[in-house]
Amino acid sequence: MESAVKRIGVLTSGGDAPGMNAAIRSVVRSAAKMGIECVGIRRGWAGLINGDILRMESDSVSHIINRGGTMLYTARSDEFRTEAGLQKAANTCKLLGLDGIVAIGGDGTFKGARELSAYGVAVVGVPGTIDNDIVCTDYTIGFDTAANTAVECIDRLRDTMQSHERCAVVEVMGRHAGYLALYVGMSVGATAVLVPEDHYDFHTDVAEKIRRARLGGKTNFMIVVAEGAASAVDVGRQIQEELGLDPRITILGHIQRGGCPTAKDRVMATRMGYEAVRVLAAGKTNRVICAHDDKIFDVDITEGLNMKKTLNPEEYEVMEVMSGT
Repeated sequence: MESAVKRIGVLTSGGDAPGMNAAIRSVVRSAAKMGIECVGIRRGWAGLINGDILRMESDSVSHIINRGGTMLYTARSDEFRTEAGLQKAANTCKLLGLDGIVAIGGDGTFKGARELSAYGVAVVGVPGTIDNDIVCTDYTIGFDTAANTAVECIDRLRDTMQSHERCAVVEVMGRHAGYLALYVGMSVGATAVLVPEDHYDFHTDVAEKIRRARLGGKTNFMIVVAEGAASAVDVGRQIQEELGLDPRITILGHIQRGGCPTAKDRVMATRMGYEAVRVLAAGKTNRVICAHDDKIFDVDITEGLNMKKTLNPEEYEVMEVMSGT
């Protein structure tokens, strides 16, 4: 039976993540295969309000699967949070004849999509954020690339720290979530990892771990800090004042967002993009695409946003054992 969906839009919103281009490519080519026209919406929800669009076909997304960032650009829109802004966005959908929107981004993007659906626009969200903090899915596009970027940087940093027998404090992204910091910390054999989910005590969680590592024969130390847990500069200052070490501070910042996506991010983005179009073609709305046990499926956006996600306690336990503390 032919789908009633004839034309859809695709956009990226919020922070960019490696693999977003692969997801855009998947949406465009999946739509073409299903006989659905696709319109690219530039600059997120702001672009939908302003009608900043381009028609997209299979050739439009050639040679982008390996590119970082997003060819559709991304932005945040205060206007879209207002009733007037939502109405403008809905009017754009009517004007262009869009039967649905695929929104690639994080929880803020999904909340916006849910609000827009109240105006009669079918929406499906695809999780794209390096923080991996979307509660209803085990994996979000961009996490693997960001983690590997951070690990590569820290491995290089460790070489010089080891040569000079120094302490390094490295700040990674993770304003509200410590998944990236914990994963990276375990990957590089960090002495300590600080995450926003747990209020840390400097003496217990940093100083004592460095002392025990030193008593165990280590002469260089690696502290990984999620940006939402503490300031690497402040942690470094405390280490200098209380332990007499001369730490080197490195803030990786937005370097973690860039670069060519890993194979995992490309594959997951492709699978999720395809599923998003399939869900829209089936006449569904208010859905978010999720991954669990290598399966791709969809759940209700509100249900997904209301779920609780915590750090993996096993990873915490293993991290403690590996650091010898």
